[in-house]
Amino acid sequence: MELAQRAAETAERFVAPLGRRWLHVQAVAARATELSAAVPPQGRDTLVAAAWLHDIGYSPEIGHTHFHPLDGARWLQSQQWPAEVVNLVAHHSGARFEAAERGMTQELSEFPFEDSVLLDALVAADLTTGPGGERLSYDQRIDEILSRYAPGDPVHRTWVKARPVLAESVSRTENRLAEAQPR
Repeated sequence: MELAQRAAETAERFVAPLGRRWLHVQAVAARATELSAAVPPQGRDTLVAAAWLHDIGYSPEIGHTHFHPLDGARWLQSQQWPAEVVNLVAHHSGARFEAAERGMTQELSEFPFEDSVLLDALVAADLTTGPGGERLSYDQRIDEILSRYAPGDPVHRTWVKARPVLAESVSRTENRLAEAQPR
């Protein structure tokens, strides 16, 4: 079974019961498929698999620390998923910034961080998709996140710091996608 298909089935098992988050995950996977032309062909299945699995750590069966990138990565690792998928889930969408805000940098460092084409594309897919699966611009998505959390909340503080850094990931992906399109 191809990796992305296995990931979709796993995500459905754990995320579909979470309601609206399932709409988000499905749309992120669809967006990752659209953006896959921005990554080398050998990484496309990995990108889409990571998109399906990026929020699996929200499942009550998996989430133990309540920091979903870490919980998801730990569970995926325990289930023998490929390291590249596990690490993408661990570090998706600025997880390193939130880990710092939560005092969990050491725990997240269990998973190697690689600033890669695949991570850029996963960030772009996640951060141009709203919580109900709607397509948003990067700025609309970050504004939406900031509106849900009070300024003192670790998530709010994360996005104030991460916003300019992750904007570069989205921009790089958009540029790679444009370069990959036939002229």
